[in-house]
Amino acid sequence: MGTVVVGAVLVGVVALIVRSMVKDKKNGKSLQCGGDCSHCGGHCSH
Repeated sequence: MGTVVVGAVLVGVVALIVRSMVKDKKNGKSLQCGGDCSHCGGHCSH
């Protein structure tokens, strides 16, 4: 039973992380530089 609970928690955490990454991508933030072009040499689309 404990394995099922831990597995469910891990799936939930991964889902939140993926959702956050998709949301950031839709807002124009790059996964490599976080949308702060001063740190990535201006390779962002901003």
